[in-house]
Parts: sequence; C-alpha cells; structure tokens
Amino acid sequence: MSLLKSAATVGGFTLISRLLGFLRDQLIAFTLGTGFVAEAFFVAQRFPNLFRALFAEGAFNSAFVPQFARRIEGDGPSAAHKFATDIFSALLAWLLVFTALAMIAMPWVIYVIAPGFSQDAQKLQLTIDLTRICFPYLLFMSLTALQSGVLNSLNRFTAAAAAPILLNLVMILSNGIAWFFNTGNSAATGYIFAWGVSLAGVAQFLLLAVACRRAGMPLFPKWPKFSADVKRVLALSIPGIISGGIMQINLLIATVIATGIDRAVAYLYYADRLYQLPLGVIGVAIGVVLLPDLARKLRAGDNQAALNSQNRALELSLFLTVPAAIALMAIPAPILHTVFEHGAFSAADTLSVAPAVLAFAAGLPAFAMTKVFQPGFYAREDTKTPMRFAIISVVINIVLSLLLSHWFAHVGIAAATSIAAWANAVMLAVALTTRGHYELDDRMKKRLPRILFSGVVMGVLLLLGLWLLRENFTATASFLSALWGLVVLVAGGIAGYFALAHFSGAMSLAEMRAATKR
Repeated sequence: MSLLKSAATVGGFTLISRLLGFLRDQLIAFTLGTGFVAEAFFVAQRFPNLFRALFAEGAFNSAFVPQFARRIEGDGPSAAHKFATDIFSALLAWLLVFTALAMIAMPWVIYVIAPGFSQDAQKLQLTIDLTRICFPYLLFMSLTALQSGVLNSLNRFTAAAAAPILLNLVMILSNGIAWFFNTGNSAATGYIFAWGVSLAGVAQFLLLAVACRRAGMPLFPKWPKFSADVKRVLALSIPGIISGGIMQINLLIATVIATGIDRAVAYLYYADRLYQLPLGVIGVAIGVVLLPDLARKLRAGDNQAALNSQNRALELSLFLTVPAAIALMAIPAPILHTVFEHGAFSAADTLSVAPAVLAFAAGLPAFAMTKVFQPGFYAREDTKTPMRFAIISVVINIVLSLLLSHWFAHVGIAAATSIAAWANAVMLAVALTTRGHYELDDRMKKRLPRILFSGVVMGVLLLLGLWLLRENFTATASFLSALWGLVVLVAGGIAGYFALAHFSGAMSLAEMRAATKR
C-alpha cells in the first residue's frame, strides 16, 4: 500500500470522524455554550486526553512501532506477537495503578490543572466529579493506541482510523439523552457527557480488539514481566512521552492559564476544535502512516526511498494545510457564526472565539510539519532529540502564554501555542538536515513557493467573497442564509486554490485526480 493511499485511508476516516466531531461540538455548544458547566466538562475530558497522548500515542508511536515493525520484517509474526503481548500486559498493569491513584488524588490534581477554578466552589467540585468519570477513558484509549500501532505496522489502517468515529457517535447519543431528559445547561448534562466519554473509550477498545484478532495478533493480558524488550520500550518511551505529546502538553498549559480568565477555557476549546479538523485529517494521518513506512525503508537500507517519502509527505501536508490555515485566518467569524452560534452559544461568544481561531490557525502548518519530521527521528530510534526540542517549545509556550495573556487574554494563549509549534518544527527540520537525514529535493523546492502563492491569493479571494456576502452573516440573517453563504465561500476557496495550484505548478489537476484514485 503506497504512502498516499495509506494516508488517504487514515485521512478519509479521520475526516468522517472530524465531521461527526463537528456535529458533536455543535450540539455541545447549543446545549452548554461557554458557561461554567462547559468549562468543567472541557477540563475534565482534556486531562485524560493529555495522558493518552503522552503515555500511549506519543510513547508507542515513537518507541513501540519501529521495534514491532522490525520484528515483523526480521523475526516473523510469531515473535512480533509475543513482543506486542508483553508490552500490552505491562502497559495494562501500569495503567490500572495510575488510573486508580489519579482518581483518588483528583481534588488535588484539579487544583494544579485548573487553579483558576478554585475561586468558584461549584465549578471546582463539578470539574473534580466529571474528571473522575472521564478518567477511565485514558486506560482504554492507551490500550487502543497500542492496538493501533500493531495494526498500522501491518499496513491495516482502516479499523484504527475508524475507531474515533465511535467517540463522536457516543457523544452525539449523549446529547440526545440530555435532550430527552431536558437537562439543558445544567450539571446533569455534564455528568451525561462525562459518562459518554468513558463509554466511548470502551467501545473503541473493543473494536480494535476484534481487528487485532482478525489480523492474527490477538492481544490478551498475562502476568506482566519486565523483560529486556519491555525495558527497551520503556527507555525509548520516556523521551517519546514528552516529544510525541507536545501539542497536548501545550494545550494543557493553555488550559491551566485560561482557568484564571472568565470563559477562556471554553473559548479556546471551540477554537481548538476548528483547527483540529484539518490537522487531524492531514497532519495526524500522514504522521501515522509515515513512521512505519520510514522504519521499514531504513531497515532495508533504502535511504533514498525514505527521503522521498518524507519529501512527498511534507509536500502533501503543506499543500493541504497552508490553504486550510489561511482560510481559517480569513473567515473564522462566518464559520463560527454558522456552525456554533445557536442555543447557548451567543454572538458575543463568536466574536471572542474568532481571534483565537486565527491565532491557532497560524500554527497549523507547523503542527503538520512536526508530524512529518518527528518520524525521521523515531524511525532511527532517536527519541531524545525530539524530546529536547519539545521541552524547549514548552518553555517558550509557558513564557509567551503568561506574557501575551496579560494583554490579549485567551487570544494571547492561542498565539503562544502557535509560536511554540513553529519553534518546535524549525528545530526538528534543522536537526534532521544538519545530520544528513533530510533535505528538500528539487521538486519540493520548486513547489513550496507556488503552494504559498496559491494559498495567499486564495485568502484574498475569500476576504473579497466575505465582503460581498457580508449580509448573510448578520444577526438578523437566517441560518439558511448563513449556511449557503459559508458553502459558497468554502467551495469558492477550494475551487480557487486548486485552480491556482494547477496553473502555478504547485500541483496539477491530473496529480490531484491520481492521488484521489490511489
């Protein structure tokens, strides 16, 4: 399966998941808006997501996948299965202990991750309760991440890519339950949503358990043993925990600082959801596929093929994320007005969230570039270098968030996150280049300025279109008016960008059609 085809498989299912996530967030915005219940729930579900990204996705994408892929190629499926089972058993044992301790210590933990909530006893207690309910999601999703690593290494991307769809379906169902019982914008709705998060984790775990069994790699726990293989993965995972979960670390820092600013947690959540759509579809999909692809090619000694894979991954990432970032920077308010501004989410909320969307969007290409460059280190079993860069970017994020939030509130926090992302991406690129592991090929050098040109011109066209359709997004305009206005803007932007890309030489229509067919 080619890199593009694999990325398209992951990206396609991720797109479905993100679109359903959009619907989920629309319903949450309609029901909870940006009030104290919304803020408590957003902190509650972010905390287990942080540790999932740190201990599972970051650690196992960086440490487990290359070693599992190496055993598949060199030692055969039986040895690889034993290795995966040993890691699965050790991970499960550790997660059970960690989850239990975290749930017991939750009141003290919330004081650390949401210090601003300490001024509101009702909000603080609700956050503690909801986080405890959500926290088992960490256990099941960490095991799901390991299952995904096994399947991805076997070039079976479908089930792992489809699993997040279950989270959104369960949360949409949770909204339906809240509507049926008419709990509205109350703590009861927060409890319904929190239970939905945990149940979604169970559903995703079961789906991938079936997929692993069908792939000939059933993972059943046994008494954990700290064998040499397990110790090796742990040693590589420690730096991978930091570098692989850098985005979640930065988002947690943003949340911690935002808890001291009224409604800022909710503002940043909705802004984050908008830019996560293109990032998840493009950047994450390519990162998931690229790591096992690079590991196999480097093990085979085909350095030129590995270099070509990274260049094509970077080309595709920038070709899609640059216009997405510029579009989000050009028309954030119309998108928020159409998608979220209903029920408890007000016009004032749109005006507050829009600048944060712009600030986050500025870092979108950097987040995608990081997903392309990090596998270049992980495939060579170097997790320490990305860890050092991740730590530097976290320090940058903390300092800038504290400074910029003083003047620009939640928008300054979003801007600090994007600046830190660019710092991380640049450091990764420079390190790979100076070590001789990466260089822009001639095709990439020619196409990069053309991609940027096409994206900037598309942004100008979007601003012009917004000016012409400004009446569609006024407070007195109907939802249908806003919807068709947004559809025209998005469709026009996409068509304009692809046309500009074709005529500028960034990517021809024939290449786009070929990529779609693959």
